Amino acid sequence: MSNIAVKWTGQGSQMFIGRDSFGHLVMAGSWPKDEDDSWQEWKGTKPSDLLLLSLASCSAYDVVMILGRQRQNLTNLYVNVDGKQASEPPYQFTEIHQHYTVEGVDLDPNKVARAIELSEEKYCSVAATVRGVAKLSHSFEIVQNAD
Repeated sequence: MSNIAVKWTGQGSQMFIGRDSFGHLVMAGSWPKDEDDSWQEWKGTKPSDLLLLSLASCSAYDVVMILGRQRQNLTNLYVNVDGKQASEPPYQFTEIHQHYTVEGVDLDPNKVARAIELSEEKYCSVAATVRGVAKLSHSFEIVQNAD
């Protein structure tokens, strides 16, 4: 069971400190003061971006573990996530696409594809949670490294 906590940093602020079940901290919040400069005013991670980060890290963890069990020589993994949100409140995600860049030596494309599918469809708790609300999709590319 997970036990997390969020603490508001105080009056006049829209900043929050989150603590995960292992005691790690993350800053979230600080809504923009001006709509025109919204991207410049974030002082912490946007809460909705934390969901995408959770999905990507959950799936990446699974993919690394599965490829390791398949004795694939993985050297790097990068997951880029694009999320499309509804235009009206509550601005829920309607589509989420994950693109995996998988690097390694002699990687088998079928094993990479299977590892991603297993993560997104069976093992990743975040994917299982958002699947009923947002359409999940993925793609991947393999970068073969020399021995």
